[in-house]
Amino acid sequence: MEKGKFVAYVSTYTMKDKHGIKIYDVDLETGRFTEKNEVEITNSSYITHSHNLKYLYSITDQGVVAFRVLEDGNLEFINKGSINGMRGCFLSTDHESKFLFVGGYHDGKITVLRLNEDGSVGEIADEIYHKGLGSVAERNFRPHINCVKMTRDNKYLCAADLGMDHVNIYRMNHDTGKLTLVDVVRSELESAPRHLVFSTDGKFMYIVHELKNYIEVYTYEERNNIPYFEKIQRISTVKSDGGGVAASALKFSWDHEYLLSSNAGDNSVILYNVDAKEGLLEQILCLPISGEYPKDAALFPDCKHLVSLNHESNTLTFFTVDKEEKTIIMNGPEVKVDKPNCVLFHRIG
Repeated sequence: MEKGKFVAYVSTYTMKDKHGIKIYDVDLETGRFTEKNEVEITNSSYITHSHNLKYLYSITDQGVVAFRVLEDGNLEFINKGSINGMRGCFLSTDHESKFLFVGGYHDGKITVLRLNEDGSVGEIADEIYHKGLGSVAERNFRPHINCVKMTRDNKYLCAADLGMDHVNIYRMNHDTGKLTLVDVVRSELESAPRHLVFSTDGKFMYIVHELKNYIEVYTYEERNNIPYFEKIQRISTVKSDGGGVAASALKFSWDHEYLLSSNAGDNSVILYNVDAKEGLLEQILCLPISGEYPKDAALFPDCKHLVSLNHESNTLTFFTVDKEEKTIIMNGPEVKVDKPNCVLFHRIG
């Protein structure tokens, strides 16, 4: 069990409240949040840490914002950087925290920004627009980049395009910041790959598919300077294929022993055991979260509690998790937050 003192950052849209990032003290004993502070920022679609955990980066309407993470978990503004395009929906850094990658849902664009030693956002190093026509006219008729993430060896950027039903693999030049397309991992037609994560050893990639409600597991290795991905598992995120469900979140537990996803429509979370050696997933539970559209969800660092960010009902709901009994039990009242998007835990002290 993970011990220590933690804060949680929750990013939100700002139709009613100009403070797009909420900061909460985390109580591991009760599995609850207590509001600590808030940060003025418009439409924080997504947030991420630098890999040295000293800085936090957020999407905003005008591009991205860099913050210094203070010792008590509060955030100090550093600077703002333009992405020369429409507001992004996802961002991440490379594993040396020298570059920031932004995925654009609305314009199908990847933006690569340099990061300076003081954590500030620098100039744009590369811009790539995905091209093509998808198959679902009312939504997937054009590229929608929903996730951009580096392989653990820091060699390749993987960009999940839910409009085009594939993940583009780019080789990263760490001197210039330029990306070169070297491979495409293709998903089923109209499956909509939404988010991807890597195991701690980097040998396995997990992709959640929004429209067909499953996670696919791939092995990853590099041979002779070429990336190889091989699919080894497909596992559902829903109890039954009743339709009208959209898979959303994809997050590892703090210790990487569990993987969590969520579903809009039936408004549930699903928890899996992760076989660290083989990479395979085994379902533990799939249960409702007492809210509408759990856009993100996460286990607390102790893996004994869970928070769901319910985007349409404007709430956070909290649960005690019993993995042996395969249950989650609500442990107190919901917390009102307008349009929550993403949650990130951070150890302080």
